[in-house]
Amino acid sequence: MKNAHVCPKCGSRDIVRIPDHPSRYASGSNIYTSKYTLMGKIPVIRYVCCGCGYVENWVESPMELVQLHQTFGDR
Repeated sequence: MKNAHVCPKCGSRDIVRIPDHPSRYASGSNIYTSKYTLMGKIPVIRYVCCGCGYVENWVESPMELVQLHQTFGDR
């Protein structure tokens, strides 16, 4: 949905992007790469189909993908 802007389940083009809210501590679906919760917060951006409710989660920053791989890649 992020790239094609079409829902893979129902074909709707009514897709909304739900960004992380950086000033809120527990906003969205975050991945933490540190035991200190205010550090190492990687936001997971949600794309929601308003036609059927299907949701996809994306980490959008290439640098954050590298950080995730460094933290969790060899497990």
